[in-house]
Amino acid sequence: MKATDMTPARYFALIPCAGNGSRAGTAGPKQYERVAGQPMVWHTLSAFAGVKRIARTLVVVAPTDRFFERNPTTSALVVPCGGATRAQSVTNGLRELRRAGAVDDDWVLVHDAARCLITPDLINRLIDACAHDAVGGLLAHPLADTLKVGEDGRVAATLERGDKWQAQTPQMFRLGMLRQALEGAGDQVTDESGAIEAMGLKPLLVAAGAQNFKVTYPEDFAMAEAVLRGRAR
Repeated sequence: MKATDMTPARYFALIPCAGNGSRAGTAGPKQYERVAGQPMVWHTLSAFAGVKRIARTLVVVAPTDRFFERNPTTSALVVPCGGATRAQSVTNGLRELRRAGAVDDDWVLVHDAARCLITPDLINRLIDACAHDAVGGLLAHPLADTLKVGEDGRVAATLERGDKWQAQTPQMFRLGMLRQALEGAGDQVTDESGAIEAMGLKPLLVAAGAQNFKVTYPEDFAMAEAVLRGRAR
């Protein structure tokens, strides 16, 4: 009998934090911009620290990133193993989680560093929904806007929105399954669910709110600031 047959699966968080945020218009990596008085990534890590079921949080940064060395105030494990793509960073992070004691049957919640409005309640909602699922799943939000296909600056088609969801994070899968999926999907996959789907599996959609957006463009900082300030009142 394997050790994993006798030991309940644990939950680990993996935060890719190696991007440069080129669309955000910031001087440096957007995840370190201050929002509501703190670097954005602090809000993200604080939410995961508030989930007692998370055994450990691992942050993947670029090899040249010295932010956490200058700001050593997190209990998360910070590893400079970021790759050129998100898929590479997550794959490298999974390897580091194995070195830290995680096993293939453990769950990994992969979350964007710049999705700083995540809350412990949303993280727990995902865990509760997926803990006994054969595949795993992700937070997502039903699409409210009409969706257009563009071609040369003009509308080429309108898509039916009734079955469309905006993928969010965290995305929660077994470590071994996710590693295998990413190895098979290649570097161009844009989220973990896409890699799992490429294996012919169907991740669970767990409804979340519109506030769990990823800070991507310059105007997103003001919206994130307003939400965080509102929560603090």
